[in-house]
Amino acid sequence: MDNLLKYIHSLTVFSDKSWELLQPALAKKAFQKNELLLKEGEVCNSLFYIEKGYCKTYYEIDGMVKNTGFFFENEIATNITSFGSGRKSEFNIIACEPLTAILFDKKELFQAAKQANEIETLGRNCIRLFASKQEEFSNLFKLYSARERLQYLEVNHPGMIQRVSLSQLASFLGVARETLSRIRKRRMLM
Repeated sequence: MDNLLKYIHSLTVFSDKSWELLQPALAKKAFQKNELLLKEGEVCNSLFYIEKGYCKTYYEIDGMVKNTGFFFENEIATNITSFGSGRKSEFNIIACEPLTAILFDKKELFQAAKQANEIETLGRNCIRLFASKQEEFSNLFKLYSARERLQYLEVNHPGMIQRVSLSQLASFLGVARETLSRIRKRRMLM
């Protein structure tokens, strides 16, 4: 939990008292590779702080997996819409390798936030960072070609390029695996 506390301190001022009040909302859980953190059709009642490993968000259309996001160490994964509204999730969150996460239980988190403004501020900051990342990736598709999206990831998210398989990366970028291979080869020749 030391990494989580460092993460919290990077987001906001957080006292020992707030940390103590937050404890009932936290639970560490290990997930095996390909184990679901959240299943499509379930309500998301947790924020997942990724302590070790990484996970992805995805949905399936006509048997085709569409990757929509990747979350690595020291990031929060969740379904923001489902978490906030209580509606069922329209996508899955799955561990892409053995993963350890600290789960923030929604009910307990909201209870703790009533007792300390720092916890409420922490929650807002976590959600803001998550929404910011979602918007960043959404803008990739509005503003850039597939080649430019790959370049953007190489510069701004090199860890993703190094850890995510070519097939999963292609799905995330919205291109066929073969197209991504061609883009990478052409760039190496330049």
